[in-house]
Amino acid sequence: MQSSSQGRTVELSQHGLEPCGRVHWNNDSEELHTKAVELGEARLTADSVLLAVTGERTGRSPNDRFIVDEAGMAEEVWWGEVNRPTAPAVFERLLAKTQAYLNSAENLFVKDAYCGADPDYRMPVRLVTEKAWHAAFMHNMFVRASNDELQSHMPEFTILHAPELKSSMSDGVNSEAFVIIALNRGLVIIGGTHYAGEIKKAIFTIMNHILPTKGLLPMHCSANTNGNDSALFFGLSGTGKTTLSADPNRALVGDDEHGWSDNGVFNFEGGCYAKLIRLSEEDEPAIFATTKMRGSILENVVLNADGTPDFDNGSLTQNTRGSYPIEFIENRTPDSMAGNPNNVVFLTCDAFGVLPPLSKLSPEQAAYHFMSGYTAKVAGTEIGVTEPQATFSTCFGAPFMPRHPSTYADLLSKKIRENNAKCWLINTGWIAGGADASSRIKISWTRSLLNAAINGDLGDVVFVKDERFGFEIPTTCEGVPDRILQPRSTWEDGDRYDNVANLLAQMFIENFEQYAQGCSEEVLSAGPKPI
Repeated sequence: MQSSSQGRTVELSQHGLEPCGRVHWNNDSEELHTKAVELGEARLTADSVLLAVTGERTGRSPNDRFIVDEAGMAEEVWWGEVNRPTAPAVFERLLAKTQAYLNSAENLFVKDAYCGADPDYRMPVRLVTEKAWHAAFMHNMFVRASNDELQSHMPEFTILHAPELKSSMSDGVNSEAFVIIALNRGLVIIGGTHYAGEIKKAIFTIMNHILPTKGLLPMHCSANTNGNDSALFFGLSGTGKTTLSADPNRALVGDDEHGWSDNGVFNFEGGCYAKLIRLSEEDEPAIFATTKMRGSILENVVLNADGTPDFDNGSLTQNTRGSYPIEFIENRTPDSMAGNPNNVVFLTCDAFGVLPPLSKLSPEQAAYHFMSGYTAKVAGTEIGVTEPQATFSTCFGAPFMPRHPSTYADLLSKKIRENNAKCWLINTGWIAGGADASSRIKISWTRSLLNAAINGDLGDVVFVKDERFGFEIPTTCEGVPDRILQPRSTWEDGDRYDNVANLLAQMFIENFEQYAQGCSEEVLSAGPKPI
């Protein structure tokens, strides 16, 4: 392991740190994994892959995330239940605690990297943490700096990470965990949680605040390309985003976070953070292979007696995760970049059985559905859910969007127009009476519709307008029964369809009321109208 020089230790003073222990600067993956095992932070699987357990918190803690309410960049934050403000005094108090705690740590691990694969727009970032395995996570998930770049690396944002440090409500926060972003200070402090996803999502939130001022659209989506054109896939959990963006005929750009500049699409990350629950080699061979590669990190996965992962075991959490460098995926773009998208795809799992399997959206309708971020929970998926429930998440990533949703929607509409991109809404859920009356739409039908849309095979197909929702629906598609394309025709009772469709349309309208102020009239009028 490498220890710090006096000069590098002095460099930490800009973060208010004067560490007493050993400081390990920019160690490689092998060194960090070895140290994590030596320090008892993690163990190895039978394949020598690092396995960490995060304890009580196995996912993000949204009620414990705050943005400092102060003059400057924070003045443009859209405050609410998602973007919770905290006073500068609260931040300063917890910052002092975090600095004192890290100064007394026996070991500190510093990892410098970039957020953003495009050299023109990447942001230099730094993690200072007490845990080697979290530094290894940073190594996997962010764009890795070369040795030459490390010599001049100056972070724009630094995360001070103290997962063992617990706060209390007397500190002005909600629990023993805290994630606080100080936009004007270039600082994030994290304490009381070992869940590694807080690290990447804190920086993603910052990028979502900064890039729109430069005319770039930050996006919570996956992306792929065939070399000539690229496609974006937006969707909440369970809608098929990972499955449908994984295509043997198209190279992966990235699986979660991207920016859209005038030059095209670029991945924010240098790795992937995949859900592993019920992972199978047959269904997702590429991801399965990474769980056997040294350099990957498994999070909250239960091991069998022989040390192999039991991906069907959710006793610790359903949110089991795997972190690995994007280089572990063979079918990918070499630079994590692609040209301007020709197709933008919104994925929804509609349990009400109302939305068609495929529809085409205008730029204004795209902005409306982008801001809505709709899907539906199915009965039985959560305690207390006994019938389909609509779920709306702004821009398909509400927890990470600090600005008013119209900021992102307007940028999306602008880029769709500038690049003449087509926009599609795909329902991967149900028709024919909804989730309580039929089976989910066949994945083979969904894939045929998707491929036809992004390959341009629907150019000569007749589309009909849906009077209630306004979008256009194809009347035929090769490999898909014509009868399923118009949902109303699949219901035994057309009047009941109309009632349920009007109910869903009203849900859209009521949800969108929160965005009305600051939203253009064109987008406002692009929503559904009950009939």
